[in-house]
Amino acid sequence: MKRFLSLALVAAFATATLAAQSIPTGWKQRLDKSTRADDPDAAGSVKIVTAGSGFHVETPTAAVFWSPTNTVTGNYTLKGTFTLNKPSGHTNYYGLAFGGSGLEGAEQRYTYFLVAQNGTWVLKTYTGTTSAPTITGLAGATGRSGAVTNAVIKTPDANGKSVNALEVRVQTDKVDLVINDTVVYSTTRAGLVTDGIWGFRSNHLLDINVDGLAVEKGK
Repeated sequence: MKRFLSLALVAAFATATLAAQSIPTGWKQRLDKSTRADDPDAAGSVKIVTAGSGFHVETPTAAVFWSPTNTVTGNYTLKGTFTLNKPSGHTNYYGLAFGGSGLEGAEQRYTYFLVAQNGTWVLKTYTGTTSAPTITGLAGATGRSGAVTNAVIKTPDANGKSVNALEVRVQTDKVDLVINDTVVYSTTRAGLVTDGIWGFRSNHLLDINVDGLAVEKGK
């Protein structure tokens, strides 16, 4: 019996160690739980594990992910390639987050640039516990989400997958939002907070991979 218990403890420790090794070192997450009865979160916990040079992420609850060491100021390009592994039950967004501060407290702030399986994108600033359109009168924006349709966004193929490369190009006097090498929107730099923490966001009910997440200074 003692030997059996000992082996069980060793197995449990090994499993826990492997799980700990798969979690990106130094990364943090903040959940954004749904408060809508008509759009509830799924059961289960958020998962983020290393996958090759990037991450595999499952979010039954929406979340933003970041490393406190990933901060940037001035001119830069933030980029990342996002693979939707299977369609969500309805439209949900995923993509880049930037200009972040206070992400662990009540005064959190960041802006996100996201795409969805229906070929739309959004740009919003998240402050405290609410999000609102960063820019009013966004050309082509529709619906409650303020999303914009663009044909350059890849939608799920016959296997249910889609791959989209996103960039936020912060320049001296403007910010360009780029999807699959096409600028889909430009605004004045004064219209956005761009200095701060960068990372990514995945809304609820999603299964995605994130690759090539990085900042290039001076771009």
